[in-house]
Amino acid sequence: MKFPRPRSLNGLLLVGFGLVALPLLIAVIWALVNLDRVAEQSERLVFTGVTAAENNRRLEEQLGTLERVARQYQVLRNPESVQILRDDLDAVLGLLNNMAPLAEEANAADLAGSIGRGARSIFAELADPEVTDEQMTAAIARFVPLRERTDRLTGLLTAYVDNELSNLQKTARDAQKVSAWQVAALVPGTLVLILIFTLLVARPISQLDKAIGQLGESGFARPIEVRGPTDLERLGRQLEWLRVRLLELAQEKNKFLRHMSHELKTPLANIREGTELLLDGSVGELDAPQREVTDILRMNGLKLQQLIENLLSFSAWQTKSEVLTLSDFPLRAQVISIAKAQRLALKAANIQLKLEVDDIIVNADQDKIRTVLDNLLSNAIKFTPRGGLITIRARRLPTSFVLEFGDTGPGIPEEESPRIFEAFFQGRREQGGQVGGTGIGLSVVLECIQAHDGSVELIDSDEFTGAHFRIHIPQAREVGQQKLAANA
Repeated sequence: MKFPRPRSLNGLLLVGFGLVALPLLIAVIWALVNLDRVAEQSERLVFTGVTAAENNRRLEEQLGTLERVARQYQVLRNPESVQILRDDLDAVLGLLNNMAPLAEEANAADLAGSIGRGARSIFAELADPEVTDEQMTAAIARFVPLRERTDRLTGLLTAYVDNELSNLQKTARDAQKVSAWQVAALVPGTLVLILIFTLLVARPISQLDKAIGQLGESGFARPIEVRGPTDLERLGRQLEWLRVRLLELAQEKNKFLRHMSHELKTPLANIREGTELLLDGSVGELDAPQREVTDILRMNGLKLQQLIENLLSFSAWQTKSEVLTLSDFPLRAQVISIAKAQRLALKAANIQLKLEVDDIIVNADQDKIRTVLDNLLSNAIKFTPRGGLITIRARRLPTSFVLEFGDTGPGIPEEESPRIFEAFFQGRREQGGQVGGTGIGLSVVLECIQAHDGSVELIDSDEFTGAHFRIHIPQAREVGQQKLAANA
């Protein structure tokens, strides 16, 4: 049997909160009812105890007063004392009447009645005009057992109040135990309900999370399917639509890159062949200035070829994570090699190159590090004015090595800095050099650095007027100085 469940996430959450809160609400209501009952009993018992104590005290005082007036009347025999005796008797009977309900509950009604009858009997004998001295003395002597019965009544009423207090304490303890058992039963039950509804909500959200992660990793081949509440299923269908669109765009992009590379390679091959013929002297000997210009053409042809290869490599990096080929190599030699490859461009722009690279051995993918160095140096040459300075630094840290590139160019505008690592993004500032960039150089740099689990950032410093890039690449182990010396 399949139980119906809410069709939306909000409905599922509301039902879950309701089912989790319902037992707690019932327990709270039960506790409030019992608390109100105990409070009411406590209030009544306090009032009863205070009233009983006060009535007992006043009864004893009133009987004492009645006895004193009776003894005065025995001596003086004045009519005024009889009236006082009558008033005191009425006061005693009134107190006994007030104590009657409590005496009934305490099973002391007969004892209270005997006290009233005894007081009336004493008054009747004393108020008799023909009473003799012997009869009056006997009547007054009956005050002693009357006080004893009053003490007994006080004891019974006090015992009853104490017993009621004990019952109230027992009721409070029982209510406390029941509340404790309710809490003990509610905790696992609530946890089970929370777990059930967490799974009901977490499962489709986990499916959405995996789908978004799949799209982020350019995994467009696997269909996206989300099962759960209706609104989450609708969101899953939207992600599936997005996956199809991204797949189409990726295919169009790869198709565009393939066609563009093919179209560029044919004229580029002719240009390179022509420059090689000029350098070989096949069309006549060249003088020194002509050869230098031809060398620049040759180097720019190579540069164009590198840009085309970068475009193709960028497409591959966007669709998969390439495997690193790690090796130990001297970083300074790599930097010098890149600098020599760019010497004609540096010379043509009259740019000075300052190297502050320590003699360190690093463990990384040498080809990717070479791509990083080449792209960053080429980028610096493009934006550094004639007669400017480019600085390259490298040093070793305990768990990484650091590369820094700084130039004296115009720098990167603040509004463009968040986008400089985006593919095909080109700033508004004019580039130098013979060949304009494609806008993927820094994107390729970022891909290479991220493949090493490293980081590259644009530094805002006063040391360089232009751009200042800093790269951190982690190193899993230290490379010994002996290996550095051997390579040297």
